[in-house]
Amino acid sequence: MNYKDAGVDIEAGNAFVELISQKVKSTHRPEVLGGFGGFNGMMRIPSGYEKPVLVSGTDGVGTKLNVAELDSVGDNKTPMYNIGIDLVAMCVNDVITCGAEPLYFLDYISTRKIKPEYLKQVIFGIGDGCHISGCSLLGGETAEHPKHMGSQPIINDVAGFCTGIIEEDEIIDGKLIKPGDKIIGIESSGLHSNGFSLIRWLLFHHKIFIKDTPELLVPTTIYAPLVKKLLDEVPILGMAHITGGGIPENLPRCLPQGLKAHVDYNAWPMPEIFTKIMFAGEIPQEDMISTFNIGIGYCLVVPDEVVFDTRKIIRDHDLKCWVIGEVVNK
Repeated sequence: MNYKDAGVDIEAGNAFVELISQKVKSTHRPEVLGGFGGFNGMMRIPSGYEKPVLVSGTDGVGTKLNVAELDSVGDNKTPMYNIGIDLVAMCVNDVITCGAEPLYFLDYISTRKIKPEYLKQVIFGIGDGCHISGCSLLGGETAEHPKHMGSQPIINDVAGFCTGIIEEDEIIDGKLIKPGDKIIGIESSGLHSNGFSLIRWLLFHHKIFIKDTPELLVPTTIYAPLVKKLLDEVPILGMAHITGGGIPENLPRCLPQGLKAHVDYNAWPMPEIFTKIMFAGEIPQEDMISTFNIGIGYCLVVPDEVVFDTRKIIRDHDLKCWVIGEVVNK
């Protein structure tokens, strides 16, 4: 009896690290110190900051991972690549809401068995997500946790960790928001990574089918390049990443005390995938709004006079947007 007999293959793990090494290194910014494969990752603070503040966030993709594995059959590894992008997006999109620039990303993957070609797709998705975000994949952990009872997924869970940086006096915390400021909603690429416990229930009860709804597994939009451009061009007073809890739970998080968001839910067309879900599950509209993003993945609060310029920049990044409401007194 040895460790491999118990389900942990150290040689396979080492081979996997070698397989992904070039992809990981390709994400490294100039500030990264040291090589690949050490006990930790190191990075210099970029030059030019007087009072730098580090901003951190962590997240996962929830049960979207389980739905992706259902669709990962034969040579179809795209769902797992998309999961890698989702993982970066869920963390990066949170960190940038205060105006921070993403610096580096760490990942954690718990897997039942090291399957290099399968797991490689997740890491390649993470790597490309880091390229889009402009941050370094500084390190990670792929842990082999064998299961010996019943049918188990190949990947048990994934988690991501992102750190960004911002000058202290440039932090966007919503304190400048006032009544009359406009709320701009930016389109999502679908469900992103929320509401999948309900989706899994619908799939299990044959209310919907993956083959008929491939848009379920479209990866989460990474808004970092757009936000970086917006911050250079227009005054952004507040930002919200629309995740679990939808607009009602997430948009108020960027508003100061005494103010609230008045949102017109008819201001944009709800994508067809949400209509399919609503009718398949006989889900009330208020539950759709509080569970899913229903087509809005990110919100901005801006002064009325810059709405036109802000929307033009967003459209120039090939994203649709709408004025979905305004800030009012409680």
